[in-house]
Parts: sequence; structure tokens; C-alpha cells
Amino acid sequence: MPPFLPPWYLRNGLLMTLYMAKVAEHWWQRWTPFPEPPYRSHIFQGEGGVPIYGLVAVPPGAKGTFVGTYGITGDLDNQWYLRILGRKAYARGYGVVLFDWRAHGQTALLSPTLTADGLREGPDFVHIAAQAKTLGCPAPFWFTGYSLGGQLALWGVHTSHQMGGMTPQPDLDPTDIGGGAVICPSLDAARSLQYLIHHPLGRHLERAIAAKLKELAQFLHQAHPSSLDPAAIARAHSIWTFDEELVIARLGFATVTDYYAASSPLPLLPQLAKPTLILYAQDDPLFDPTLVADLQRACASNRAIDLVLTQRGGHVGYISGARGQAIAADPDPWWAWNRVLNWADQQTSTWAHRQEIPIAIPR
Repeated sequence: MPPFLPPWYLRNGLLMTLYMAKVAEHWWQRWTPFPEPPYRSHIFQGEGGVPIYGLVAVPPGAKGTFVGTYGITGDLDNQWYLRILGRKAYARGYGVVLFDWRAHGQTALLSPTLTADGLREGPDFVHIAAQAKTLGCPAPFWFTGYSLGGQLALWGVHTSHQMGGMTPQPDLDPTDIGGGAVICPSLDAARSLQYLIHHPLGRHLERAIAAKLKELAQFLHQAHPSSLDPAAIARAHSIWTFDEELVIARLGFATVTDYYAASSPLPLLPQLAKPTLILYAQDDPLFDPTLVADLQRACASNRAIDLVLTQRGGHVGYISGARGQAIAADPDPWWAWNRVLNWADQQTSTWAHRQEIPIAIPR
């Protein structure tokens, strides 16, 4: 895998993260040499019948399908980093399904159901894949996401091993799920949250995320007035209190600590049996740095996981400089998505060979 080589001015993880949040969002379309796919809207039925809004596009002769979502806040309209994947994957010949996960965007208008950090969203991925197949999206399905969305996608891969215990999926065979590819996934919310609130700069990042979560709760309350207690929303002044006041009781947890322990994907990694790519930057300012060693240990004995640790990259940054683009032969600066797509091409070829399906993979 080619090295990640950022521009000289983005060699700091925090600077890369802030650049993505404040600058790249204004320029991404100029830096992405592919048009928007011809999406059509579709409402999927997730676990428990929760309606989930998504966008679907299938190119002629598609060789597989990406199913993806975004991080802790946002929606399909403003999560431009996910839309980059949609453009690039469609241009590579993949079907694309992008969705607003629980309590986000159009899905929040359809249902007051709150987030579960993977415990319900993992099954959602599988349900969406099954229904996408009936819409013409071909296997293999690759589950993807970044940040908290990466956590959800890892739960999706894990859930695909246990489809027998789910609501029957008559149109989806377990072998239809190829695996997953994630960028800077959240691995242990409790540890990273403690790291953030005790770090001088991290505290500002935590407060910004908490403010967005509060906006999300207020949006849900406006759409579904009887679903949330306004007093509880008022008390939710941090990430921890958002989960404490609004989330854990609905999921049956007594404490936020219990909830975070149950939803953490780090213990799942040794169990994953489908090909999974994890891109993780050691200078990610949102996550506890000690997680790097634990991530390495969790993946060390699992041949299904391709772990790519980079010294730099920030949190879901990975903007490659001109030299890095030339070395990798990339058409744009989106180093992480280019690695995901190249990896998926290789895995799709292997999957097709095992299924004895003829497929052409472009070099």
C-alpha cells in the first residue's frame, strides 16, 4: 500500500482535522474529478422496522455495492466526505447506497428512534443490503463508514456473521456480504471521551460535538414532539449527558459506562471473519493515543483484517500532497478513499473467484 504523504502544512493531526472541517468542505468538488451519481431516494426498513432514508445508484454492469454512512453528526446533504465515496465508487463500477443513520437527517423525520452506536445499526446495515439487492444492487456488499460511522460499519460486518438470529432475509445470502472498510473508526468511546475532556484542545472538540448532538435532539423533538422530554434535552450539555439523558434507558442500560462497553467495537475485531480494512491515523486528535497499541493487538491474530496504521492523517483527514498522489497514482488527494477502493477491487475479484462469477476489475 503506498505511503500517506500529506502536504507539509498538514503534517499535524489537529491541523489536518481542522482543515477538513473548515477548509476542505469548500473545495472538495473541485478536487473530485467525478460527477454525482444518478441517485434515487429510497426508504429502507431497518432492524425493528425503523424506516431509514437512503440514496441508491447502480451503474450498468455493477460489480459490487458499497453501503455507507457518516459520523456522529450531520446528514446526507452536508456530509460531503461520504459523497466523495459515492462519486468515486460509482465511477469504479460499484453500486452505491448511502443512508442517514438513526436520528439523523431524513431518517430522523421518519422516526424518533435514537442512536445505538452499532447495537442496532449493525443489523441495519444487513437489512439495507438485503433490500438494496432487490433494487438491483449486486453482491458483494462492502460496509463502510468513518469515525462513528466506521464503528457502525464494523458492527455491520460482525452482524453479518450472525444473520441466522436476525429477522429472515430471504433475498440475502451470508456470502453476499463481502466485508467492510473503515476510516478512523471509533473503537472505545469511554476512553476517547475521557481523553478529550482532559486534553486542553480536546475539550473544545468535545463541546463542539456536544452542541451538534443537542441540535440533533432538538430537531428530533420538533419532528416528533412527544418522543423526547425537553427537560432532558436541556440537561444534555455534553456527549456523556446526551447518552445519559436520552439514549441509555431506551436501550436498557443502567449507566453510560455499560452502554459504551457494550457498543465498543474493539472487542469485536478478533472475531471478524470477513475481509475488513481499517485505516487508522496515529495522530488522530479525537481518540485516546493508547488505543493504537490495543488496536494492533486486537488485529494481530486475525487474518481477515488488513490494518493500515499511518503516522499522520488526523481524524478522517488523509489529504494527500502532490508527491503522495504521484507515488500512489491517485487521481485526487483523497488518499483514504483511494485505498478503500483499490482494496475493494482486489477483494471483489477474490470474492467473485470463490463464487465462480466472471468479473472484470480495471487496473
